[in-house]
Amino acid sequence: MSLKVIGSGMGRTGTHSLKLALEKLLGQPCYHMVEVFPRPHHFKLWTAVSRGEKIDWHALFDGFGAAVDWPAAAFWEEISAAFPEAIILHSERSSSESWWKSASETIFAKREGGPPPPMKEMLEALMGARFTPHIHDKAAAIAAYERNNAHVHATAPKNRLVMWKPGDGWAPICKALSLPVPSEPFPHVNTTDEFNARIGGGMSNLLPKH
Repeated sequence: MSLKVIGSGMGRTGTHSLKLALEKLLGQPCYHMVEVFPRPHHFKLWTAVSRGEKIDWHALFDGFGAAVDWPAAAFWEEISAAFPEAIILHSERSSSESWWKSASETIFAKREGGPPPPMKEMLEALMGARFTPHIHDKAAAIAAYERNNAHVHATAPKNRLVMWKPGDGWAPICKALSLPVPSEPFPHVNTTDEFNARIGGGMSNLLPKH
């Protein structure tokens, strides 16, 4: 199995909805941060990659037809080089302010106890290398978000790049993949309230229970 879609958009740009939509379209799992939790050893892999170590992308994504959201989105260039036939799906919010509001109330929110150690190590390495370590600083986070968007716009091959915003629905993706548009509504999941209800007391709740 080979990746057909590589997401380059940051977290909180509709990536969980995209995950479900791509799984519907491709009939294959889509890699997303939620797929890392049941595979705790992947935290160490992403930490290593964030520190500049090489990785076998084909082995990492074995069994998946697409990848969106952090941590994969931070390495869209390397992954797209490994899967040259895949489209690059870039998701953005309607504005930087709306992205920050969503991110600051969910994935960047300070929670009691913080993330579990392997995730904390991964996030520190990933944010430091590919985003900004200052995720609680609005100006720094927005600057990093806008910098990523501008970099994708400027460097992603135009014949592979598909731009998408929440609300665009199926059409841009189906056109790029030469697939018919499903009759069902586009998924809309993982709102701020849904995210915080699922996380509850902290990210550790998402790890496998032994």
